[in-house]
Amino acid sequence: MTVQFLKQLLFKLIILCLLFTNRGFSQNKRILISPEKIVYKIIDTTELKLYLYKPLNFSTKKIYNCIVFFHGGGWNKGNPDMFKRQAMYFASRGLIAISAEYRIKNKHNTTPFEAVEDAKSAIRYVRENAIKLNINPNKIAAGGGSAGGHLAAACGNIIGLDNPDENLEISSIPNALALLNPVIDNGPGSFGYNRFKERYKEISPIDNITKGAPPTIILIGTKDKLIPVSTVENYKSKMEAVGSNCDLKLYPDVGHAFFAKPPKKYFIETTYEIDLFLSLLDFLTGTPTIKKQYNY
Repeated sequence: MTVQFLKQLLFKLIILCLLFTNRGFSQNKRILISPEKIVYKIIDTTELKLYLYKPLNFSTKKIYNCIVFFHGGGWNKGNPDMFKRQAMYFASRGLIAISAEYRIKNKHNTTPFEAVEDAKSAIRYVRENAIKLNINPNKIAAGGGSAGGHLAAACGNIIGLDNPDENLEISSIPNALALLNPVIDNGPGSFGYNRFKERYKEISPIDNITKGAPPTIILIGTKDKLIPVSTVENYKSKMEAVGSNCDLKLYPDVGHAFFAKPPKKYFIETTYEIDLFLSLLDFLTGTPTIKKQYNY
């Protein structure tokens, strides 16, 4: 081997080392937080848990604003880890972020009505135990994707479908909603209608919007085959008609659950928009760090 060849080989090795070093450094910008699991509800022998992600500098002497996430999966499947990235991020921004478990068909042989009941139980539990959890009971947001977005919206709009054994004087209504391609219309021709039929108005958020509905942001792809853009535009109009704010963010040429699929830019961009939305409502302060954490 010539001296020139060795120099070129050494140069390439140095470049590779720098690339891997920089890649490792950028990954280390992510703030990783492990959840604390607590049981919020017991139905027969089934325990339902909340996965609490707390800020790294968590102090029992402080009170924190909160966001509760509900995963998607058509009320059939899914698990709380599906919103792990969002929960870790918002905990890194100073919230107590929670990903909630709820009953699903494949695991518990239940319907969406039980799922809504559980979502309301989760919000109610957090608010009822706010002092113990170091949470501000007046700053509890709810969010989710697809069927999880439906559950969050149902908590914000649906009267009824509560567990009668709970203290119903404690509100299960979130103070804000962050909905990712949410199932917000359960009427004829819409997703899930065949599971509700004549009962759809009991559980369909768009059919239950009333004065005082929580401020909302909806993020959806323009090529979503399950949730038409016209549906969320109609939801926005109904919200504004009762005097409630509803921000709508459209993402061109992407389909359902786009925020959870590669490329990761959609997760980053939607999380960034939710951060800005919550900041306007005084849930958060400071500049979003999601782009920095993911080197975007």
